[in-house]
Amino acid sequence: MSHLIAALSTAAAPAAIGILRLSGEGAIQAADRVFRARSGRPLSEVPAQRLVYGSLLDREGNVIDQVLATVSRAPHSYTGEDTAELHCHGSPMVLSLGLEALYAAGARPAQPGEFTRRAFLAGKLDLPQAEAVADLLDAETPEAARTAAGQLTGALSRRVEGVYQRLLDLTAHFHAVLDYPDEDIDPFRAQALSETMEGAAADLEALLATYGRGRFLVRGAPCAIVGLPNAGKSSLLNALVGYQRAIVTDIPGTTRDTVEERCALGGVLLRLVDTAGLRDTADPVERLGVERSRAALEEAELALVLVDGSAPPDPARRAAEEALWEEALSKCPRALLVRTKADLPQEDALPFRLPDGAPAPQLSVSARTGAGLEELGAAVAALFPAGAPGETGAMLTNARQAEAARRALDALREGGQALEAGLTPDAVLTGVEDALEALAELTGRAVREDVVDRIFSRFCVGK
Repeated sequence: MSHLIAALSTAAAPAAIGILRLSGEGAIQAADRVFRARSGRPLSEVPAQRLVYGSLLDREGNVIDQVLATVSRAPHSYTGEDTAELHCHGSPMVLSLGLEALYAAGARPAQPGEFTRRAFLAGKLDLPQAEAVADLLDAETPEAARTAAGQLTGALSRRVEGVYQRLLDLTAHFHAVLDYPDEDIDPFRAQALSETMEGAAADLEALLATYGRGRFLVRGAPCAIVGLPNAGKSSLLNALVGYQRAIVTDIPGTTRDTVEERCALGGVLLRLVDTAGLRDTADPVERLGVERSRAALEEAELALVLVDGSAPPDPARRAAEEALWEEALSKCPRALLVRTKADLPQEDALPFRLPDGAPAPQLSVSARTGAGLEELGAAVAALFPAGAPGETGAMLTNARQAEAARRALDALREGGQALEAGLTPDAVLTGVEDALEALAELTGRAVREDVVDRIFSRFCVGK
């Protein structure tokens, strides 16, 4: 068993409950040194997963809280080791004194994600499930939480495992025929090889297609709010995030740099970027802001193109707005045309067009009153549709997973090309074995130590 670790597994702030967690060799004995059960019975004699009422002691043996304690014994615990938890009142001082007592009893401070890392190393979780723990803690929308929970139950792992096992059966059959030619084993047929590889490749293509949506659920979709000066960009950002994040004035060019904030709109997590008004300017600082605005537009997955719906008719302004709309359509996968200041008298509908020549749908919003924000959320949700039924959790949500799946697909395609070229089965199977190796990295069957370190470094201490 590994060294004893201890940590606070709840927030270090006043709360109703705070939990001290231990795992490793001697966890139960260490907990016994800082916990005195009301019954007088030591935790080492208490059945697993049973709450016991008693007192928490500091390192000098003084009572500092009335708490509940529970233990789990290896291998039937989260980490696969002996573990103990002390459920205290959420006083930061009590929890700090409790941790000091546990360190004095032989524990060392846990590293970020060390409890979950031990669960992974003990085979309690595979790598996508371990990553899902962090995603669940960071979830900012209901769908992000559902996706992480689905991954935590193994939805993605089962989807990958199905492909892995089919390819493993294929290589096992090949080596059985090769190594035992005198045995009564079905011969190795090129047609069966081709069908299996094509089916696995199709499954991996479908899996990779989930990455676009999966990464937006976890990280948020970058969304650029663009428009001419005084179009209401900063006002809309403030209305969406719910507080005065950006400075708003009637002076054109107030925003000189991009301002970023996250919000959930229509159930979609967006990384909003409020940009400087796009116009020609002699001011070098404002010009730099305009350049950054155009860079943000190129990097965005969604552009909200704002047009001041209350501005009086002006052919030059209208031409500049239309040029900006066309620029957004050319640089961004998704764009919405938004008429602002709907609480003021509005001019006629804008004559802007979609790439196919159809009239561009137009939304009207008022940052001052909130009118139209619900409709804007519905439009955003329509641009990021929900996945297929049953797909929740069975999708790729980070670059590591997508890169491994892509390498597996590329290896299968190379194997298919070798088969079409008439190469021998052993040459074709090289691609299958490379695909197996990539899938093993995806699930954590075989993964480098530095990759594991990088994954668990994003965890909080105590999880």
